[in-house]
Amino acid sequence: MANITVQQTEVTIVTFNEQESISQTDMANAKKSMSRDADSIKNWLRNRHSLEFRSTREMIHNPNIKGVEFDHFKSQAGISSTSCL
Repeated sequence: MANITVQQTEVTIVTFNEQESISQTDMANAKKSMSRDADSIKNWLRNRHSLEFRSTREMIHNPNIKGVEFDHFKSQAGISSTSCL
């Protein structure tokens, strides 16, 4: 596990199966003055672009993914009018 600093915020980088991921929770914590951490994460997860990114990543890294199931979620998702994480 490592850390980086992004706009004066410490963000954790976790390595799992030789893949690095950044902590979405750490990024949400940086936006405390704007909203609750959980709200930032929920809004980001509902964003259509985020779902498209996650579905593409799953198709690349998860051989058991049922890609068709993502289509339903993507069709229901919107594009956030507020900035994402």
